[in-house]
Amino acid sequence: MQHYFLTMHHAAISIEQQQCLEEGRDLSSVADEFAALLALTDIDAAQRARARALFDVTIDLPLRAGYLFDEPSDLAGIRAARPAERIALPPLALSAEQMANKVHGAWTGRSVGCLLGKPVEGWTRERMWGYLRDMGRWPLADFFRYDLASPEIRQRYAMDGYWAGMVYGDQVTTMPEDDDLNYTVTGLALVKRHGLAVTPTDVAQFWIDHLPIGHTASAECIAYRNYSEEIEPPATATFRNPYREWIGAQIRADFWGYVAPGNPALAAELAWRDASISHVKNGIYGEMWVAAMLAAAYVISDIPTIIKVGLGEIPAHSRLAAAINDVLAWHTEGVSYDVAVERLHERWDENNSYAAVHTIPNAMIVAIGLLWGAGDYALSICRGVQPCFDTDCNGATVGSVLGLIHGQAALPTHWRDHIHDTLISGVAGYYQVTLSALTTDTLACIAAIADTQTALD
Repeated sequence: MQHYFLTMHHAAISIEQQQCLEEGRDLSSVADEFAALLALTDIDAAQRARARALFDVTIDLPLRAGYLFDEPSDLAGIRAARPAERIALPPLALSAEQMANKVHGAWTGRSVGCLLGKPVEGWTRERMWGYLRDMGRWPLADFFRYDLASPEIRQRYAMDGYWAGMVYGDQVTTMPEDDDLNYTVTGLALVKRHGLAVTPTDVAQFWIDHLPIGHTASAECIAYRNYSEEIEPPATATFRNPYREWIGAQIRADFWGYVAPGNPALAAELAWRDASISHVKNGIYGEMWVAAMLAAAYVISDIPTIIKVGLGEIPAHSRLAAAINDVLAWHTEGVSYDVAVERLHERWDENNSYAAVHTIPNAMIVAIGLLWGAGDYALSICRGVQPCFDTDCNGATVGSVLGLIHGQAALPTHWRDHIHDTLISGVAGYYQVTLSALTTDTLACIAAIADTQTALD
């Protein structure tokens, strides 16, 4: 069966149109062709060929006059577009024990945050908030539960579908497979193999060798197909890829931050090498921002400062930077968490499939979870999941940052112990692995990179 994301269907054509508009492209020359394709009741083989031809044109369209943003995709261009003033961090001064505690906390925090959001991935506010209120569990403060729900509630909120008994917090005792963790494990495996020399092509080849295409989605699936057809990075990201600014790269950020303690510039560069095979512009920036935040979290714990350090590694005049700066301004303004979430929803329609998994609204939710979580692990992951959109991704990213800040020993046992230090992944060689073992391997990678940098110096 042909993979959903590889087909030229109505949704892909609509998403490409929205993506071009977001990027600021001038669609005047292709507006009639978009309208004609979107008016079709069926996309047959001939029309799919017509859609592919349209995609080949749109990627090279010029920006419309007056577009306000400066959004390069190449590393040199991104670096040149960073803020003129960036935050200087204190030197890394952690004992081996402290480092191990932080790394273990990051892996655990990411896993648990992902598990919290996994059962409700794709749920809108009406559905999730209705479930929580009907269960007497509003606001979100614990894992979503299947066993406590009556048959009526299960039916009302369609809980007996594919996920029933698989991902609800009360139904599992390990972290089940999820792409958010598959890519974190992939980062580890890549650094173990290539160290600082890892390239975008290395990433693409690793996917082909160790990650089945059925375990990928959206932009990653397109990049996988493109590379398998001998298209090289960075063209793998742009060739017929309407998902090029979706959240897929942002969820691949974490290991690049784990392996660059106190060095956000290095973390962001490694994240760029990973992101550039499947994403452009803000799709890339999301991964660089998260990786840089994690690198900073080794040496500082102030959340607004960590967010700003991340912004220091992406273009200052990008849509992502503008959006995150708005969230920072809301926090400084003193608005409530509920108001911040409402403002987000006023900007981005959760019922629009393009918006639901785009990098920018989900990055805004990560920032909201971090800021209004006020450094509390449990509160932060819950506030990263409750706004909806891409719930497992946002819970994972927020949990990763807080887990690294606090370390394994300080994470609440109710959350930490639930998964019994065990992760299931879809990456060859890591089908079942302990987080302790991943921590040991991560520390070895950090040491190897430090040795490499010393030798280069």
